[in-house]
Amino acid sequence: MACALCRRPIGTQVEWHHRVPKSEGGRETIPVHPICHRTIHASATNTELAGPLADLDTLRDIPAVAKFVKWVADKPVDFRVPVRRGR
Repeated sequence: MACALCRRPIGTQVEWHHRVPKSEGGRETIPVHPICHRTIHASATNTELAGPLADLDTLRDIPAVAKFVKWVADKPVDFRVPVRRGR
């Protein structure tokens, strides 16, 4: 199984991200690393995630997310650090 955001293999820790937030009526979930999940929510509001950012390619095009995905690419699958909000 691979992370839907960074596309690295999932390690021992997996979280399930609602592509469209539950508060906005979403039901579909996708597997992500905890650090990737925090990056998603630090980079966009639930309203934004319910709109065009429900598309992962569009989400990856946000400069902060693109920078994160490039940075995390060579990290171990269970790598963890605090994630800062960057809105």
